[in-house]
Amino acid sequence: MIRNPKDLQRYTAPERTNHWVVGISFILLALSGLAFFHPAFWPLTMLFGGGVWTRILHPFIGVLMAVAFVSMFLRFRALNVMQPADKEWLSRAKEMVSGNDHNMPEQGKYNGGQKMMFWMLSICVLLMTISGVVLWRAYFGFPAELVRLGAVIHAAIGAFMIGIVMVHVYAAIWVRGTIRAMVYGTVTRAWAKQHHRAWYRQVTGK
Repeated sequence: MIRNPKDLQRYTAPERTNHWVVGISFILLALSGLAFFHPAFWPLTMLFGGGVWTRILHPFIGVLMAVAFVSMFLRFRALNVMQPADKEWLSRAKEMVSGNDHNMPEQGKYNGGQKMMFWMLSICVLLMTISGVVLWRAYFGFPAELVRLGAVIHAAIGAFMIGIVMVHVYAAIWVRGTIRAMVYGTVTRAWAKQHHRAWYRQVTGK
């Protein structure tokens, strides 16, 4: 697909690959995790070759996602530090949701909502990793009481993550041009100027 040479690069190929590894891993974990969560979802195990293979693959996919997320965290943590403009953006988020985003505070590469999502997901992945290790009884032998507590935490955080990731995907679809950035790595200058004006000025010098 031919792109305008004046478009701005938002993500490099390694950054996009990192994102998609995390995203695809999460989808696989959500599907397999739901299969364990309630009998009504058990047919989802067929996607992984049956119940036994689902139980085998689920923790290893979790390790893959955790490692990939750590890489993504290290890449983007500095860009997601909350600034006063981000807090103002969050306080006026209703204007953004209503479609009137022309007078929103100027944002850098990420807005307040994206930064809040980043930190929530970071905490969730940490908790999911710790509780997942507790549950991995094939390799670890934690006390039964701790395993039961880990199962509750794992299920609760998993459900919360599914919810906020759905919000993340919906927002990416709702703001036209966002998904293109994670597929091709570029955005139009008009998109950057409207949604991330401070970042636009930074990369263009205007």
